[in-house]
Amino acid sequence: MTDDGQTYTNPVLNADWSDPDVVRVGDDFYLTASSFGRVPGLPLLHSRDLVNWTLVGHALERLEPEERFTAPRHDHGVWAPSLRHHDDRFWIFWGDPDQGIFQVNAPEIRGPWSRPHLVKEGRGLIDPCPLWDDETGEAYLVHAWAKSRSGVNNRLTGHRMHPDGSSLLDAGKVIVDGDRIPGWFTLEGPKLYRHDGWFWILAPAGGVATGWQGAFRSRGFFGPYEERIVLEQKDTDVNGPHQGGWVRTGAGEDWFLHFQQRGAYGRVVHLQPMRWGDGGTSRSSGAESGGSWPVIGDAGAPVAVHPRPALPAQPPAAPATGDDFPGGRFGR
Repeated sequence: MTDDGQTYTNPVLNADWSDPDVVRVGDDFYLTASSFGRVPGLPLLHSRDLVNWTLVGHALERLEPEERFTAPRHDHGVWAPSLRHHDDRFWIFWGDPDQGIFQVNAPEIRGPWSRPHLVKEGRGLIDPCPLWDDETGEAYLVHAWAKSRSGVNNRLTGHRMHPDGSSLLDAGKVIVDGDRIPGWFTLEGPKLYRHDGWFWILAPAGGVATGWQGAFRSRGFFGPYEERIVLEQKDTDVNGPHQGGWVRTGAGEDWFLHFQQRGAYGRVVHLQPMRWGDGGTSRSSGAESGGSWPVIGDAGAPVAVHPRPALPAQPPAAPATGDDFPGGRFGR
């Protein structure tokens, strides 16, 4: 996954780490991913350079209610988690498409993690992402919809959230309606940020294997939002490219981690350079002029090889892909 110590080669995680999200705390980067019906769930990966990753634990000991998962349940359980650090705690929110939006939290990445707490009950609520707005002291949450459970999709719903992350404070409002954007479908996987006076949502559309990465911005959380496509396949062999998360290094470099669906190989993870400039394409009318937009990859196309992040060199590392059962026990 690395070339010569100066560059890296995608994918940086060449295995099934579906729907990744990432956060930086100090000099450390942490990543989690969907675990669906597997336990332990919510894997936790650590890196110092965004290229080499090691598995350091799991945030979810068991799926609840346990009786619901006593038999294998394909396509159920933990979908598309969001990982955040707020108020000296790590937080992970995820959607169970049959039950609702859950969260767990912990003082340290290795735990102890709280038991799952149901933030909002409902079928079809998926891909939640919280935001604690340091400018106003308000907290928000955005989520998508699973058509298989709710009958609707291609829209993002926003809520005000209790600052302690325990509950939502309103019935919610559709803040981005993908049906109103020409050519957009299956809008999902939103990640919510605050940057440069704007609320930002980075979210993919167009389907897991065929879509693109969109960026949405608004001066107010509840909209109106304008949009641009900021990453798409173009003339590369990276189909998708699908949902992921933005992270900024301590030196101020911006990077974007996303997945690519590669059939039997699973959803492998790519690392893309990111900067702020006049990038992307819009299909909306009446968009506000001015300000910068994310420019991801090579002018909006995924990179295959790229100079490494300006971070201290780390020894090669990757999560285990086999198990010798040392001493008769399970390895990581």
